Amino acid sequence: MSLLAYAAIFLAATVIAVPLCRRLGLGSVLGYLLAGIVLGPWGMRLIQDGENILHFAEFGVVMLLFVIGLELQPTRLRAMRKAVFGLGLTQVLVTTLIFGAIGWLCGLAPDAALVVGFALSLSSTPLVLQLLAERHELNTQHGRASFGVLLFQDIAVMPMLAVMPLLAHSRVAQSLQDTLLATGKAIAVLLLFVFGGRYLLRPVLRIVAETRSKEAFTAAALLVVIGVSLLFHAVDLSMALGAFVAGVLLAESEYRHELEADIDPFKGLLLGLFFVSVGMTANLGALLDHPLRIAGLVLALIGLKFALAWIIGRLSGHSSAESRGMAFSLAQAGEFGFVLFSLGVSEGLIDQSLADTLVIVVTISMIASPLLMMLLSAIEPRMQKTGVRDFDRIESDNSQVIVAGFGRFGQIIGRVLRMRRIRFTALESDVAQVDFVRRFGNKVYYGDASRRDVLAAAGAARAEVLVLAMDDIDLSVRTAEIVRKHFPHLKLLARARNRQHAIRLMDLGVRYVVRETYLSSLDMARHALEALGMPHAEAVESIERFDKHDQRALQLQRDARDDEQKLIQSAQQAARELEQLFEQDTMGDTQKQAGTQ
Repeated sequence: MSLLAYAAIFLAATVIAVPLCRRLGLGSVLGYLLAGIVLGPWGMRLIQDGENILHFAEFGVVMLLFVIGLELQPTRLRAMRKAVFGLGLTQVLVTTLIFGAIGWLCGLAPDAALVVGFALSLSSTPLVLQLLAERHELNTQHGRASFGVLLFQDIAVMPMLAVMPLLAHSRVAQSLQDTLLATGKAIAVLLLFVFGGRYLLRPVLRIVAETRSKEAFTAAALLVVIGVSLLFHAVDLSMALGAFVAGVLLAESEYRHELEADIDPFKGLLLGLFFVSVGMTANLGALLDHPLRIAGLVLALIGLKFALAWIIGRLSGHSSAESRGMAFSLAQAGEFGFVLFSLGVSEGLIDQSLADTLVIVVTISMIASPLLMMLLSAIEPRMQKTGVRDFDRIESDNSQVIVAGFGRFGQIIGRVLRMRRIRFTALESDVAQVDFVRRFGNKVYYGDASRRDVLAAAGAARAEVLVLAMDDIDLSVRTAEIVRKHFPHLKLLARARNRQHAIRLMDLGVRYVVRETYLSSLDMARHALEALGMPHAEAVESIERFDKHDQRALQLQRDARDDEQKLIQSAQQAARELEQLFEQDTMGDTQKQAGTQ
């Protein structure tokens, strides 16, 4: 079969299966996996060499790790060290020991039990990250904790791959020498890349960017990922780890967003192909021969990993809900298990029949993962209701203003209103914040402003103004939607966390939106100009001109929000126009001074 025929089959399966599963609420990942099962040897048998396609499609995982690295500035990575080397190390060690002990009790040799235990302790990085991204949970507490654990797992695979030859007793002496040499080369390449890559990659990208050729920059982005991956692979390190390190090194560069935009289409297609390949390589024959045995092993694997992840999360200080979210995310086994089981067979550590059984168990656990996340979505609201404090009963006192969110921002508004003896009702959805504010004598009600009944009880039907002062972007936007639909007479004033948040609020017709650090930044900039010797009037005029220009730029970016390339061009054009605007003023002032001399 030709390459074009393969491409047509994969694309057709994706176009059919993914939208269907998304429509049914099953998620795109399960759609890819089911498409692979249908296409593979246990379905329509359109494609037979799923193993070779899986090896090629694993490059989608490499690109995924590169994009993740781009999102992780070194400061954020340092902040995650507790999740990576604390939570991740604990999860791998405890889970490996538990599964290894079970394998040893079931008759496996100690070295084979260690390999099996470690392989089953791993989870699927691309699968979990894709599911969390679809559910908009990557930036939640359990999302960040899960990512930290996954990152450590990917790092931990490297030493295990190096140690496995040592476990084959007939080759100990030779393997030890080879392993030490390979480890030395790997460390040298890693250090060389970390310290030299910063001074090589950015200048190369700058040279390519100056050509203003979109195709050349896309080629450069792909070359960075492929070149770094091959370099790491040459010294027996993970290609995914190399791509991740490259992404982190470029995370603070001026080309971060453009690199991400260029890589993203390739990443999405190859990652989808990876999940299709996993579905194709599932050995359903083992499942048909021993259905009860396989089902029991899958349930035991998921149940034990879930319990261990939840316990470790709780012991590390996470809440019950956060630990539960992490446990549901990490309950499956991962694709690195396929590599470890294959190597274990080639080294004579485990039998082929055991490896076949474990591969189908791992595959089914991956297929079950989207269903587990659906189960989490179903039970989470009920779990949250249990033992949760009820909202306060609000005493309506005909307030003119409702302040939704009573943190630092909302409290300043409340103090000004109280100074002017203007009645207002303050709502706050964070229990800890409510109790803290009340200790200082402030009157605030515990309630969710995004609920219509809470707003009605707060007097929204009679109030004149509602101030959206909460931190949470989604909560802020949801509250604005409720107010626009059910209380359209209210004048909405809103705090925005950033430009994207401001644009979403503007789309809902909010009459006044202020970015939370914008006005204070302008005030500080005015003081900086005056500290440099600029007259007060001139400094004020400069700030006012900048403000007008920024408001126009914000409107242009709002119009281009659905086209990322136009959005980037709009931001770049706005920066150039602002520089030209002040350059013209400077030239005008110079000419005036020359004319008076």
